[in-house]
Amino acid sequence: MSYGYILHERAQEDYEIALRWYAERSLKAIDNFILAVDNALSLICSHPTRWRNEYKSFYELGVKKYPYTIIYTVDPDQQLVFVTSNYHNKRNPRKKYRK
Repeated sequence: MSYGYILHERAQEDYEIALRWYAERSLKAIDNFILAVDNALSLICSHPTRWRNEYKSFYELGVKKYPYTIIYTVDPDQQLVFVTSNYHNKRNPRKKYRK
């Protein structure tokens, strides 16, 4: 059974920053980035506990071909995935897991 997902406002902000950055470079890059993130979210929603559980209740899945990792938690009772961060892999790792 597939889960739904909710983007935390910080995750949404991270995503929008990445979209603006790729938009400045090329339209093809932004289209491919959107597809890669959508594919990663689809994989997460279809099997939310399949991916790495690195810290406490946080799971993570890398976005293919892009330096981003989607950090999320799972609520099995509501069948929801809460995306807490679209983390750029070059950022400070101390800020990777945030609620």
